[in-house]
Amino acid sequence: MNLGLIGAGLVMGLSAVGSAIGIGIAGQAVIGAWKKCYIANKPAPMTLLAFGGAPLTQTFYGYILGFLFMKPAALAVVDDPQRGSLFLGIGIASGLAIAFSAIAQGKAGAAGADATGETGKGFVNYMMIVGICETVAIFAMVLSMISLSL
Repeated sequence: MNLGLIGAGLVMGLSAVGSAIGIGIAGQAVIGAWKKCYIANKPAPMTLLAFGGAPLTQTFYGYILGFLFMKPAALAVVDDPQRGSLFLGIGIASGLAIAFSAIAQGKAGAAGADATGETGKGFVNYMMIVGICETVAIFAMVLSMISLSL
């Protein structure tokens, strides 16, 4: 059994699960904000889609990282079987970090969508917080890439 390849799959899978949860959280708030606009006979701002879709990028980070795991994980079976558990650990840790980043981003996006929908103001300010949540996923991906080269 190649634990390293399992780690590659887990980083992708966990990242995608986090994205799905984050999109679900933010998406509910976007729909609710649009509903409030329709009730008030105001136009529904399409910019709110940015809040709902922001957590999707973490799936890409997990995919990129999982893809980069494949070759070193496959070689580890031949060269050093003990490294497989290292790749498994990196996959689980980075997958969880990326997933929780997406969930936090969904929660921040939900608050941003609600506030923007209600006031029509502050979109850029709220999006900055969403971006800070994104940064956690980027750091996890980059640091995991560095770990793969050790």
